[in-house]
Amino acid sequence: MDSTQLRAMQAPIKERYKADPKTAYITLKANGSIDNEGIACKVETGRAVAVAGLHPATGGSGLELCSGDMLLEALVACAGVTLKSVATAIDIPLKSGHVSAEGDLDFRGTLGVDKEAPVGFAEIRLRFDVETDAPQEKLDQLLKLTERYCVVYQTIKNGPKAVNVSIRRV
Repeated sequence: MDSTQLRAMQAPIKERYKADPKTAYITLKANGSIDNEGIACKVETGRAVAVAGLHPATGGSGLELCSGDMLLEALVACAGVTLKSVATAIDIPLKSGHVSAEGDLDFRGTLGVDKEAPVGFAEIRLRFDVETDAPQEKLDQLLKLTERYCVVYQTIKNGPKAVNVSIRRV
């Protein structure tokens, strides 16, 4: 796909959102079920069921997916798609590319070993390795726009204005 095809594909969508901003608000959903036999959650991905469990650093077997890894994978996926979309839109030819994310956790926090230890990632590093002949100023623009438009990156960096949690008996 080139920039002309991308613009043509997105033009009617953008026009609809400009004409009726309410149509741009969409609720994405994820669902899972608690595993009765182990400490795990079966997450419906739309393609398959992903079984998430404890990370080995918290006593897990390592056979299930770690939700922290899944968060980084979501960041890599979103950032990679965004980078490729932006590169296409601004005519930066990429011969190849690789996206990686890594994050630092202090597992004492989530295990309650040290009440001062944070729960969650203390730092996340996202890196793009691209093969291109584009000049550095175009790569700088590509990075800036990728950061601006990547949903997962922006959510991690800025946080949503609210996160509501509830529990109910069924």
